Parts: sequence; structure tokens; C-alpha cells
Amino acid sequence: MAPTMSVSLSALYSRILRSASKASTLSTIEDETQVSPSPSERNQLTRPKDIITNCLNDLKTIHTRIIDLSIFSPNETLDDISSKDLVYLSVPYTFSEVQSRLKTTDRTQRLNNVLQVETYAQNFIGLLEKYNVVPEEEQKLYGKNATKVSDFAKKRQLKIDQFKKEKDIKARLEKLRAQGLNKQSLHESSTDYDLLASLLPSPGTLSSQDETVLDFDTDDILRETTLLLLRLFYARASSQLQSLEQELELLRNAPPSPTNDPNEMIDDPRDKKRIGEDNAWKLDIPVPGGPDGKGPLMDASGKPLRPFTILPSDAGERARLQATVFGPGHNLPTMSVDEYLEIERQRGKFISGGGPASENVPTGSEQLALDSEMDGTIGGEDQAEHKRQKDESWARYTEENPRGAGNTMNRG
Repeated sequence: MAPTMSVSLSALYSRILRSASKASTLSTIEDETQVSPSPSERNQLTRPKDIITNCLNDLKTIHTRIIDLSIFSPNETLDDISSKDLVYLSVPYTFSEVQSRLKTTDRTQRLNNVLQVETYAQNFIGLLEKYNVVPEEEQKLYGKNATKVSDFAKKRQLKIDQFKKEKDIKARLEKLRAQGLNKQSLHESSTDYDLLASLLPSPGTLSSQDETVLDFDTDDILRETTLLLLRLFYARASSQLQSLEQELELLRNAPPSPTNDPNEMIDDPRDKKRIGEDNAWKLDIPVPGGPDGKGPLMDASGKPLRPFTILPSDAGERARLQATVFGPGHNLPTMSVDEYLEIERQRGKFISGGGPASENVPTGSEQLALDSEMDGTIGGEDQAEHKRQKDESWARYTEENPRGAGNTMNRG
């Protein structure tokens, strides 16, 4: 790699953007984006120097060189800044994005990292507002924090307005890209860093003497494209600040990392011995609290103290819940009314017959009397015997239970 001070400012920023673009496509759990917590552990790494660390070091260098070259003066306005220098206003935004890619496992390290990202994002927003890059109406729109709006309808409308404005900026940016400032680079752009790199001079296309000389039409397209891209980054940085505020509140209110041995926090050996004896007689060892034994999820006021998962860990159960997200709030019918009535009829729940048509139909006793009168047939004899037994049974019942025998005249 060439020495940093011997590289031109545009070449250095192009190298930074290439590294940042590569880092943005990598997962944060990969070793390439992990920074060792101490220099001794960093020296033990056998891999090449961390891509994120190199990018941050180059960003510090380009920030120092921009200050030394006085590219941006507090006495200048936006019109005083040349078109080719406008792209360097995005250095703080790139700083915040790259810094946010750092992987940290400790709560304190994460808190410090989030504070640095917040500082870079605030510097970027303040720089654009200082030079009036962003219109005043957009500053008011993105200056409103949606998380602090209590009315749900107003919060939803605010997010819709912010989304529409960002979509409009993207559409205008795509239209300028189609005009072709650097058609090949813009066509292959896949990240914000690639878009920024396409605004820089391509290596070998411009010499050091005529690097500042641009065609009039090209200069207008370059300037308008850069300003639109800065406004797009302004919207994303404002949204990032709102997320960082919530994360900072969680980190500051989060309980300290639990130790492996709870007895390590007790200095008195007699107390350790007493606690050990008490736990030995308990069936369940006491846990710090919370549903998972890692402490409470929320404080008394309802604020979350640490991240937690609402959905179950079972993949099948999560898939079932996901399938019902856009479903109705009630159970849908599984059969028609006719199908249900047919099932009830088969179960014998319906009483058939009755009505005027049943007046001419003989009853059971009448039909039995008619069948018993069929002399000379086996069926008639069987029905006659059945009628005789029925009459005898009824006669015995009337003898054993005479009329009025069950009336006790209210005597109990």
C-alpha cells in the first residue's frame, strides 16, 4: 500500500470508500470486522490488518488533511465551495457509518462506540446545516423525533412524510445518474460508498495539473448530484441519531455484566461460607431474577433494561405465528351451513315427520293392531303375540298403580 501522505486526497478517499463498501457487505459476526480489545491481542492476530481499522485510520488521516488544506472555511458559503470539494463534506457521515460496523462484545465498549458514532453523525448534520446544504423545510422535517411523538397518528404521518421526501430525493438522484456523470461507475454502484466514489475523479483520467478543470455541464451535474446525495445522507443520519438515542438509553440503564461466580462479589470469606451452606440445603439455587435468570427485563417505570426476545425459540412455532400475521382476528368457518346440518342429521339431532301429512299415518299402537289382524300369516301371529304381551303388561301396571295412588294430597 502506498504511503498515505503521498496519495492524493481523491485517491485516499476512493480507497476509504472501497474499504467501507467491502465492510458494509460483510456480516458483523465475521472476524474481518472484529477489532481486538487490546494491542497485545491485536498483535497476536495472524490475519492481515483489520479492514475496519485501516479504514478508520485513513479517515482520521483524510480528516487531518482536509483541516490542514483548509478546504472548508467558516467564512465561506456553499457557493464558495467548488463542486469537486463538496464530496468531502460526507467524511463525517462515512466516519459514523464505518465506526458503527465495529463489533463489540462488552457493554462498556459498545457504549463508547455508540457515543463516537453519535458524535460523528451530529458533526455531519451540523456541517450540512452550517453551509445550508439542506433546505430549511427538510431540516424541520427530519429534526422531529418520531419516538417522542405520543400521538400514534401524528407519528405515522411524520414517518410517511419523511419516507416520501427521501424517496423524492432518490428519484431525482437516479435521474441525474441516468444523465451519466460517470456512467460505468454509477451503473455498477450498489452501496452509498460506491455512489460517493463515483463522484470522485477516476484514477488516470485527470492529471494533477488539470484535476480542477471540468466541463461546464459536467460541473453542474456533479454539483447537483453531490448536493442531492448529501441531502440523502442527512436524512439517514437523522434517522440514525434517533436509533442511537434509544440504544444509549438501553445501554446506560442496563445492569452490569454478570460474573461467572456470584461469590466473587463478596469479600468476606465468612459470608461466602454462609451463603454456600444456605444454598446447599436448597433444592433450587437462587437466580438473579427475570424469566431467564439474567436479571429483570424492565424497571418499575416500564423501561426495558436489556434486549429480550418476544417470539419463542422454536422455528416451527415462529413460522406458525408468522403465517398468522396478516390473517383475520377471528376463526374462519371450516364448513358450510348445509354441511353442518347434514352432519347433525346423521347424528339424529333432528326430529322428522309431523305436520298435516302425519295425520293420516297410523300410530305405533294402531299399526300393531292392524298387523295382528292378519290371520293365517306368520307375521300376523307374531304381531298378535306381541300385542297380547303388551296388553298384559299394561294391565299389570294399571293394577299395581291404580289411579290416584301417587297423589299424597300434599302430605309428603
